[in-house]
Amino acid sequence: MSGSKNQNKVLILLLSNMFIAFLGIGLVIPVMPTLMRELNLDGTIMGYLVSAFAVAQLIFSPFAGKWVDLYGRKRMIIIGMFLFGISELIFGLGEQVWVLFLSRILGGVSAAFIMPAVTAFIADITTMKERPRALGYLSAAINTGFIIGPGIGGFLADIGTRVPFYFAAGLGIFAGIFSILMLKEPERTVETNSSKEVPGKKGYHKLFTIIYLIPFLIILSSSLGLSTFESMYSLFVDQKYGFTAKDIAMLITVSAILGVIAQVFLFERITRVIGEIWLVKLCLLVGAVFAFLLTRASAYWSVLAVTFLVFLAFDLIRPAITTYLSRIAGKDQGFVSGMNSAFTSVGNIIGPAIGGILFVIDLIYPYIFAAILLGISLLISFVWRERTTEVQS
Repeated sequence: MSGSKNQNKVLILLLSNMFIAFLGIGLVIPVMPTLMRELNLDGTIMGYLVSAFAVAQLIFSPFAGKWVDLYGRKRMIIIGMFLFGISELIFGLGEQVWVLFLSRILGGVSAAFIMPAVTAFIADITTMKERPRALGYLSAAINTGFIIGPGIGGFLADIGTRVPFYFAAGLGIFAGIFSILMLKEPERTVETNSSKEVPGKKGYHKLFTIIYLIPFLIILSSSLGLSTFESMYSLFVDQKYGFTAKDIAMLITVSAILGVIAQVFLFERITRVIGEIWLVKLCLLVGAVFAFLLTRASAYWSVLAVTFLVFLAFDLIRPAITTYLSRIAGKDQGFVSGMNSAFTSVGNIIGPAIGGILFVIDLIYPYIFAAILLGISLLISFVWRERTTEVQS
């Protein structure tokens, strides 16, 4: 960016890599039930496969973040894209459960490599002023992949159950080769208005300083709340409101599309007016209130409106916190991005389990729990402003 056409091309390539990775994840969603029947797998195994991806991402994200700073952004992106392609190919060829687990573990490792590297790369090629827009585009690319993926996957599944996996593998390997040819390792510059090093703190000890600890706690609690909210959503609206699969697909798709529009056209403007911290506070408030109101909504359009506002809040929280962390990270862009992914993964692992337990007790409990978590995050965010101001001063 920075007024350079070449940098705009680099940004497009980086966004394309993220789009391809999450498109590949979305591609396979429609064929999973069919694959379960073909391989005689039960729901428990499928749940473990999802968890294997998240656990691998959690374990490798902190290391990958450090390696991004140590070995370079381009190298980690290329390795991540090739690992993604290989993992999808293995899953498509897999006939035994252990092969499927190997595939998901490699997929989690690839996600751990790609996300911090792309985020750090974007931080390197943008100024502080340009960064919110670029990171908003990054979140939009991720969500667009999720939106389009299942539709393409359903079409490809008509050709063959394994075809979506092969297609995703081809996309990943193509993106890896294209990155080798087109990407150049960026120059790492630290702007004068970025935060200084935290005195006396190195490596993982930085996590226990207020300037990092507060936003990471918010990432953890908000991702836990969102994964709890999302994991039981289809069952909740089915059992409480009698919604069909078509209704549920429409709710999620419309909300996701509107979220992408907000990330592309509104995120930068909002952060320019109120800043990242106040945007996070506002989104936490909206998310907490409307997660609770979902348990009280009745008509289809009221459920759609509530769902949209909750998802919109999360769609804006993620790039807001990422932008803030990028602004204070200085030379540790990869490390901070890796820890961002790690804390998000913890929430994604624990949230569905808690949501399932609470849903069995009472179907509205997961949403009350999500609202409470977001409320706690909101309280933490007020400490965030006061304490980080002290540290930075």
